[in-house]
Amino acid sequence: MAQAARVLAQLEAWLPPAPPPIDWSAHAYRWRRRGSRGWLEAVAHVARIELDDLQHVDRQKDVIERNTLQFLKGRPANNVLMTGARGTGKSSLVKAMLAAHAGQGLRLVEVDKEDLADLTDIVALLADREERYILFCDDLSFEEGEGGYKALKSVLDGSISATSGNVLIYATSNRRHLLPEYMSENLETRHQPDGEIHPGDTVEEKISLSERFGIWLSFYPFRQDDYLDIVHHWLRELGCPASGIEAARMPALQWALERGSRSGRVAWQFAKDWAARHVE
Repeated sequence: MAQAARVLAQLEAWLPPAPPPIDWSAHAYRWRRRGSRGWLEAVAHVARIELDDLQHVDRQKDVIERNTLQFLKGRPANNVLMTGARGTGKSSLVKAMLAAHAGQGLRLVEVDKEDLADLTDIVALLADREERYILFCDDLSFEEGEGGYKALKSVLDGSISATSGNVLIYATSNRRHLLPEYMSENLETRHQPDGEIHPGDTVEEKISLSERFGIWLSFYPFRQDDYLDIVHHWLRELGCPASGIEAARMPALQWALERGSRSGRVAWQFAKDWAARHVE
């Protein structure tokens, strides 16, 4: 028995530690995995952004806020897929929903693409909670051979079990169809001795994931004047005087030209750099 106890003690040293208890008082979580164990890790410092900080995406703001408020009131609501140009506020819009409605019971759970196979476990873990949870999948896309999209499809619509009424999925992506499609798939639709009998089904499989999101929101590159409006907004927020804001016009345009993008992210990066050098 003593020898068995020593063996068990040695084995225990190699086992991963038990997951910590969940802090249900937090407003945001990350799904973490170690070995075969997964748990919700509370986010101590949540990146906060207000709805008013998001400029020139008014239609997208209206749609997602309407859907989120329906969700908080227990009314029917849709899962949301946000696609389009990088740096235009897709992820920030989800964070802004948390900042605006955390006091009404909204919570955010960030799930990495590598952990999508755990979605069913996450939904089951949250099912008995009173709060309303948004499962947030950022920068979502899949390559050939990745299986995580099948778990996502099942949770969105297709599993034999009903999805918990207190969980929605908000996902962002730079491309509308989350799986790559190739011209060859259309060119190879003729029957060949060693080809697929129904090649059209392959294409249907690839586009079916996007179609399971009830709401699609598209984000587009900003015009020059829109970009400058966003720059001016952030400069005001950072305490830059009116004279400094006007002087920042040409440097802001040069900053965007060097990065090949007029996005909200680029505007925020410029504003931080300019304010650091010109605000006392």
